[in-house]
Amino acid sequence: MPSGVSLAFVSLHLYDTSTRTVREFVPVEPGRVSMYLCGATVQAPPHIGHIRSGVNFDVLRRWLMRQGYDVTFCRNVTDLDDKIIRVAAQEDVPWFVVSERNQRAFTWAYDQLGCLPPTVEPRAMGHVPEMVELMRRLIDKGHAYASGGDVYFDVVSYADRYGKLSNQKLENMRAAADTDTDSLKHDPRDFAMWKGAKPGEPTWPTPWGRGRPGWHLECSAMATKYLGGTFDIHGGGVDLIFPHHENEIAQSQAAGDGFARYWLHNGMLKLGGEKMSKSLGNSLLIPDMLRKVRAVELRYYLVAAHYRSAIDYSDEALQEAAAGYRRIEGFVTRAAEVIHDVDAAAPLPQAFVDAMEDDLNVSQALAVVHEVVREGNVALAQGNKEQVARLLAETQNMLDVLGLDPRSPQWRTTGDSGLREVVDALVAVALEQRQAARARKDYAAADAIRDQLAAAGIVVEDTPQGPRWELAQ
Repeated sequence: MPSGVSLAFVSLHLYDTSTRTVREFVPVEPGRVSMYLCGATVQAPPHIGHIRSGVNFDVLRRWLMRQGYDVTFCRNVTDLDDKIIRVAAQEDVPWFVVSERNQRAFTWAYDQLGCLPPTVEPRAMGHVPEMVELMRRLIDKGHAYASGGDVYFDVVSYADRYGKLSNQKLENMRAAADTDTDSLKHDPRDFAMWKGAKPGEPTWPTPWGRGRPGWHLECSAMATKYLGGTFDIHGGGVDLIFPHHENEIAQSQAAGDGFARYWLHNGMLKLGGEKMSKSLGNSLLIPDMLRKVRAVELRYYLVAAHYRSAIDYSDEALQEAAAGYRRIEGFVTRAAEVIHDVDAAAPLPQAFVDAMEDDLNVSQALAVVHEVVREGNVALAQGNKEQVARLLAETQNMLDVLGLDPRSPQWRTTGDSGLREVVDALVAVALEQRQAARARKDYAAADAIRDQLAAAGIVVEDTPQGPRWELAQ
């Protein structure tokens, strides 16, 4: 395998949903990338389907940073909508209690799975003034209208472009079905940007009456506030293409903004062939998943498939992914005992670069990682320290791009890493006792300690550098 390449001569290509083609990525501003990700609607704590999106776009962000881009990453929070209001009513608490509780759960989950914090994480209800201004612009241009306290986007006024993202024609679309006040609409396909006040619901003042935002309005307002009228990448799950992202484009471009130049969508995570959903009772919450595998292993599972592909979850596939990661981790751990200074600036293997530049083909990139690991294990067995040093540097640099480097401080601060440190300390005590028994030639006691560790799922390997351990696979 070639030793590496300079990233100055490669070119990232991404699948753009709006054109349904793989396009070369050229940012609006050289050297800078602006990226918006539709984040959580926080009516409930996150399951792995929610967090997959965050992890996938975290890999994109890390790759852009590796290329030398200054990345501004905006990930919003929808802290009020119909679902949140319903949950709050069921629990007899204010809406913000539900939002705050679940927002903290999402933040914890993103942190646990190694996602870099966003540059900015705006909450929708903190941006009502920007939403009011956007509605005013649209009304002035004849693309929106107020009716009975609501404000609607007039899709017929935008008919020549509405439906381009989702590849639909306006005449084939059904009613928006986003309010119970369709009688107020000029056309049943018009969607609500503002919903007039209702008893028991939170409201804000506007020139057209008190009320609260519709779902689509908020992202248009927040994206342009933090990234400008035209920005580089807009991301989210494939389930958001219509109506959410279609409506964002309509609002923003009809108002005169260029909005996003590239649209990226990650595939769904399914269980038994069905979309993961709390309403179906088939969601897998993050704390439950972290009782099955370590957080870094769960991240590996979520990034191993191509981001645009669907994943049909199974415990067997999760455990296979965890075992695959542990094989990589084992090489890094063993090599680091021999090589203490890793070259963080070492070039990446060409095959890895090619995979990442080809629409973030992480599954192929991980195949390169495993190939390098196999070469590294051979070099370790042969005692070729120069070869081990090169391959360890390549492996860790590739894993850093994917957020999977086992020696990264990230995995030393999350909950499962803290547990690993406790186990490491306890095993160290047992190994010291075993070494002491061997020193006094009490081999029966030494073997007994080793057998007890094996029974607990801990495999001990004696090496020239001393005993080392790992969890049984």
